[in-house]
Amino acid sequence: MVEHAPPAPDEAVRQVLRDLFDELAIGDVVRLTGGASRATWRVAVGDETFVVQRQRPEAERDMAVEAAVLRSAAAAGVPVPEVVAFRGPPDDDAGIATLVTRLVPGETIARKILRDDRFADARPRLAGQLGRALARLHDIDVDTVAGLEPVDALGEYRGRLDEIGEPHPAFELAFRWLDEHRPTPSERTCVVHGDYRMGNAIVDEHGLAAVIDWELAHVGDPMEDLAWMCVPAWRFGSPLPAAGLATRDELFAAYAEESGVEVDRDVVRWWEVAGILRWGIICVMQAHVHRSGVMRSHELAAIGRRVCETEHDLFLALEGRW
Repeated sequence: MVEHAPPAPDEAVRQVLRDLFDELAIGDVVRLTGGASRATWRVAVGDETFVVQRQRPEAERDMAVEAAVLRSAAAAGVPVPEVVAFRGPPDDDAGIATLVTRLVPGETIARKILRDDRFADARPRLAGQLGRALARLHDIDVDTVAGLEPVDALGEYRGRLDEIGEPHPAFELAFRWLDEHRPTPSERTCVVHGDYRMGNAIVDEHGLAAVIDWELAHVGDPMEDLAWMCVPAWRFGSPLPAAGLATRDELFAAYAEESGVEVDRDVVRWWEVAGILRWGIICVMQAHVHRSGVMRSHELAAIGRRVCETEHDLFLALEGRW
């Protein structure tokens, strides 16, 4: 029996699109920067442009969950890329899940959104749009999204730091504070985006065009998403605490107006400290990947240098609260 090599990635993407769009002309297949769990392409088909994502074999979660979350979010009025098609491994000869969405024009680079004249009219309304979109997301019935599970983010990152084995006293102090001040579990568990911040929003001249990168979506406390928007790393040099766009009061007011739920500031503060710690450990992990030789990268090394920045942010966040 003759074994045939699997098609090259770009050709595999073309084959998926030929199956979906029949006789329409398929243009250039352009590889984009992708996350750790998927490879991403931009492809013109006929007069339209699509984004194709194919799951990497080592990914921890089936991309079908992300497709289900995107469809539920769209139905709830959250601006997201339209899911055109999803093909799971049983439908794919290579055994790889593929998600096809319609391209949403706009910008994702936060520094440009926060500074460029092009977005001057969008910036004043953007925090409110993000808050209202988040409220709609949190209103989704979690039972309608198959495969979505709770996540113990704090326990996960505790384990990651222990695996690396580096001493970080500031992180240990933060873990102790978080353990001692853990809020009562929320009775309102929701669909949580998991990485809701500038950089995962497509913005045009009118404001929020789409929320993207749903691979960390899970069931959890809605205050987690609000807090992650306020982590200092996602302000990109702006003095404004809510995503570099607004005050916390402005963000929380938009969320409360849309959801009818008052924001518990103490719970948000707890999640904000947890978010700073989480980002700090991610920086440690990125540097470890570089130093271990698994992937030599100037980018990973540079991210590792931000560990001390997160330690400083933790002391500022906990000043007067120890």
